[in-house]
Amino acid sequence: QSQLVESGGGLVQPGESLRLSCAASGFLLAHSAMGWFRQAPGKEREGVSCITSSGGSANYGDSVKGRFTISRDNVENMVYLQMNSLNAEDTAIYYCAARWITDCETSFSESTYDLWGQGTQVTVSS
Repeated sequence: QSQLVESGGGLVQPGESLRLSCAASGFLLAHSAMGWFRQAPGKEREGVSCITSSGGSANYGDSVKGRFTISRDNVENMVYLQMNSLNAEDTAIYYCAARWITDCETSFSESTYDLWGQGTQVTVSS
């Protein structure tokens, strides 16, 4: 059974950093582009980042460019999201998602992702 499990969320203060992890199982991670999405209270889910299956290319949402970095380890079947300079607007549930193709697309269309994790809560507050 294919599965994604996120971890690493928590409560941090503004300006601090956090690294989220996504453990993949039941499918060949190396064949899948991977994305991170987030949903803040009262808002629609938005795309944060996507990384191609090889890890050679990534894109980011405008609100996180320069602060967040996505990476992956196809041997360990893990995907990561390093989040720096966090602020209150980053508070959300963060979701990991897999596409059954190798490439990303810039629109972060949710319908193009085939598998989703349960999410991990990130709260940024002083």
